[in-house]
Amino acid sequence: MTQLWKTEEVLNFADSVTFASGSIVSKTLFDKPAGSLTLFAIAEGQGITEHKSPYDATVQVIEGEGVFQVATNIYKVKAGEGLIMPANVPHAVLPGKGFKMLLIMIRSKDE
Repeated sequence: MTQLWKTEEVLNFADSVTFASGSIVSKTLFDKPAGSLTLFAIAEGQGITEHKSPYDATVQVIEGEGVFQVATNIYKVKAGEGLIMPANVPHAVLPGKGFKMLLIMIRSKDE
């Protein structure tokens, strides 16, 4: 279990992860059996290939704008907005401008 983000600690998500040219930077804040919180800084032109998750995946864009594909649908999500990608449905982060996001995974035995 990992917990880098301490209880009762105010954290600026956008300042907590930095871009690296030509790559994707991730920083896990919290990872427990119940779920995880991971920050991403996705550099311009980078993406995450199509994959599935056994759990719903929620993204909260914290800087810039990300483009996401869920099944055959395309969504542009701006800073301050979020998107829930359903379990077991193919999804991807499409290459575009650089942006930062918080990925929230909540695990459940029901799903």
